[in-house]
Amino acid sequence: MHSPLSAVEPFEFRGRVFYVKRDDTIHPYFSGNKFRKLYSLLHTPAAQYERVVSYGGTQSNAMLSIAALCRRQGWAFDYYAKPVPEHLRSLPTGNLKQALALGMALHEFPHDTYPRRIRELAALGDDTTLVIPQGGADRIARKGVAVLAEEVRGWLLKSGKRSGVTVVTPSGTGTTAYFLAEAMPEVRVITTPAVGSGTYLEEQMRRLGPLPANLRIIGGAKKHHFAKPYPELLRIWQELRDAGIEFDLVYGAKMWYELMQLPRLEGGTLLYIHSGGLIGNETMLERYRYKKMV
Repeated sequence: MHSPLSAVEPFEFRGRVFYVKRDDTIHPYFSGNKFRKLYSLLHTPAAQYERVVSYGGTQSNAMLSIAALCRRQGWAFDYYAKPVPEHLRSLPTGNLKQALALGMALHEFPHDTYPRRIRELAALGDDTTLVIPQGGADRIARKGVAVLAEEVRGWLLKSGKRSGVTVVTPSGTGTTAYFLAEAMPEVRVITTPAVGSGTYLEEQMRRLGPLPANLRIIGGAKKHHFAKPYPELLRIWQELRDAGIEFDLVYGAKMWYELMQLPRLEGGTLLYIHSGGLIGNETMLERYRYKKMV
């Protein structure tokens, strides 16, 4: 087995010792689940493609990681989004600012035609152009998540924690959680939707294949709209940071919040996969300040 790409650290929180795989430390731009999703492309010969096309939100972590990937590989990057607010267009911030600086070309589709135009992007894929779905939700992620599974399995073997293991990771499209559960049938995998409902998340995952039996989706007692400020998510984010590890305010805070709502936590070893995305905290904290929550 190769050397693990990130360490596993014990993390004491609310009187219990968890373990956190620090995928957030792999690379400033390629961290967490975005590194795992783009792993195979980071090892693809640069001559294989000339251009990458993707789409989604204008503060997307995936957008920034793909922009960095394309800069590294020498590929053009065209990104499609809904209309950008005027203040953000005139003064880009956060992930958008950095992605543009890395050479990303931003294109805007009107709200009323966005769904149709996004569906049409798939036709752009050919021998020289790669189309990556929103958030990197594609089977190209399987190889990188398989490497993650190998690292987790190696740590479990080395530490002697072979039974009663639960692996936790938040979900946008559910790609990482799905492939991790598929690759590690011997452990339980818990996730929660940061985008939409549990039903919506299941629908996204079923596009990849049948749901693994060891995969559990939790949460939903209180609806949280994606990337909207909520005082309870800010509180647990601050509590986690004060305990020693910073997580992202969108996915990480939501996952820990839902985990803490379980009537009783799973017994045995609980390993949390840090999904990175810390660069996005800058713009999320701006939203909290605007709402006068900070």
